[in-house]
Amino acid sequence: MEALTLYELNGLVRETLELTLSDAYWVKAEISELRVNRHCYMELVQKDARGNGIVAKARAQVWAQVWAFIRPMFEQTTGQALAAGMQVLVKVEVTFHELYGYSLNVTDIDPAYTLGDIAQRLLEILQRLKDEGIDTMNKELPLPRLLQRIAVISSASAAGYGDFCNQLNNNQRGLAFKTELFAAAMQGNEVENSVIAALNRIAERVDEWDVVVIIRGGGATSDLQGFDSLLLAENVAQFPLPVITGIGHERDDTVIDMISHTRVKTPTAAAEFLIHHQEEELDALEDLSARLTGQVTWLLQNETSRLKLLASKIPMLFTAVRAREEMRMHRLSASLANNSIQNIEQAKGKVTLLDKQMGLYASLLLQNERKRIELTESKLESAHPNRILRLGFSITRVDGKAVRGVDEVKEGDEIETTLASGTFKSTITWKQK
Repeated sequence: MEALTLYELNGLVRETLELTLSDAYWVKAEISELRVNRHCYMELVQKDARGNGIVAKARAQVWAQVWAFIRPMFEQTTGQALAAGMQVLVKVEVTFHELYGYSLNVTDIDPAYTLGDIAQRLLEILQRLKDEGIDTMNKELPLPRLLQRIAVISSASAAGYGDFCNQLNNNQRGLAFKTELFAAAMQGNEVENSVIAALNRIAERVDEWDVVVIIRGGGATSDLQGFDSLLLAENVAQFPLPVITGIGHERDDTVIDMISHTRVKTPTAAAEFLIHHQEEELDALEDLSARLTGQVTWLLQNETSRLKLLASKIPMLFTAVRAREEMRMHRLSASLANNSIQNIEQAKGKVTLLDKQMGLYASLLLQNERKRIELTESKLESAHPNRILRLGFSITRVDGKAVRGVDEVKEGDEIETTLASGTFKSTITWKQK
């Protein structure tokens, strides 16, 4: 059996493929890798239905001559550059090389297919936000009446950030605003993480701000992909402050444009929105001030006229009041005289009556006091020592002090005994309790 070299076998494979797969085929696939070096090299894959595993893979290339046509056509139609992760519909020719093996040669691309896939992905993100019940949360936040403290998310070097600050700080009405930049990437793969990190830094000082503004100026439409992120959209939708977006593209709406509180076209338009909002509040205050001034002026004029009218009536009122009060004084004087005479007569009668009553009361009091004195004298007489002595009792004294108990004397003491008929002394020779 004659053996083939590997080169010969690969040559047979190439010839077979060229004979059997000579036509071009439209293929649906996802770009997993892409690099451009005059030519465009990519890796196409197909994932399983769940999107967890790859079921097919192929190398593909777009030669420089074709790439020069495909690239601008695709970007102009879709507004985005070809990139990894995109679903594409490409026209390919199957090729096989003895050294490099199997690959696909891309000759055309259908941008409408990718555009539809992008739109479908945006719809899926919006539906997810709606299912979570957060798609309108930020829109429902009330705008504060004063929008003076502005937290800005942008690139520090972006021209749009400079335009925003210049427009805001040089407004015709001289309105004052406080702004602070929370720097973030505005294009590329870092947009999602960078903007979310900026939102988190603002949230740590949420009481210091009235509103958040996300701006990025001009640039390629393809740079907007980072703003079509589900995670970023969830953060914006649930942020506790109103979020204003001025991404810089009038015809392209990103996901965060759709779910933010207010979407404007450009950074300058964002500044104009804030200025206009403050001007409306200022106009309202000026209107209230003018109305208040007019009302106060009218009240002062009205009260001045009323005071003048009252002042003109004072002389006549004083004369009438004086005459009325003089008549009242005459009536009171006459009434006082009559009442005084009556009161004096009544008082005389009361004095006469009291005089009689006092005589009676005094006689009764004297009689009662005499009886009380006689009774007291009787009690004193009955309690007098002489009477007690006459009843057979005696008083014993030692050193002039009455003895009330046997313990107050001792044997040998000289005692003095007083009877009703006289007094004698004796000496104690014996005692017993």
